[in-house]
Amino acid sequence: MPNKLQKFADIERFENCFSFFFEQIKDGFAIKGKWREEFFKNENPLILELGCGRGEYTVGLGQANRNKNYVGIDVKGNRIWTGANFALENKLTNIAFIRTRIDFIEHCFGEAEVDEIWITFPDPQPQKPRERKRLTCQRFLDRYKMILKPNGIIHLKTDSTSLYEYTLEVIAENEHELIWHTSDLYKNCPEDRKELTAIKTYYEKLFTEKGEDVKYICFRLS
Repeated sequence: MPNKLQKFADIERFENCFSFFFEQIKDGFAIKGKWREEFFKNENPLILELGCGRGEYTVGLGQANRNKNYVGIDVKGNRIWTGANFALENKLTNIAFIRTRIDFIEHCFGEAEVDEIWITFPDPQPQKPRERKRLTCQRFLDRYKMILKPNGIIHLKTDSTSLYEYTLEVIAENEHELIWHTSDLYKNCPEDRKELTAIKTYYEKLFTEKGEDVKYICFRLS
């Protein structure tokens, strides 16, 4: 297994990996608005996983749905390496990764370019002063709205009761469309939505092994 420095070097050369940071904003992201045309070379739906970590969910969804395109996003390149390397070795051409901060997401995708967003086990940022860093606060939802199609869907999976309840409050206060939610996904998962429990991230495995409930919310932005 390569060390951290080797992983950083690898993702700079991996054909399915991109990096984008503050100093690049003035030049712009080369394929913003052109993901289907220039990278995936198809017209399939484009789906993002934010804070993808090792990319288990991105890869799992990509393997199960070859007729959709997936992009995992995380700031930590040594984590992204795992999913990116697996995708390359298994010729999963419908999967890509970006090493960047979620704050820059609207610089990486064009208006209405994205069909769905998955937020899987993000840091709940429980302290009140850190509310603006929660990936489901309205500040971030405004960013997602810039790149989502009008009927685009956002999914949240979390073990955090506080983040689950906070997100429901944000949805209600801002009159977003709540499609479905549950405080215990593994107990209440619909028969036709088994993909919600079939793929487990590293953290999801840890939480479920400890007996913690996984919460899930599905919604559209107003």
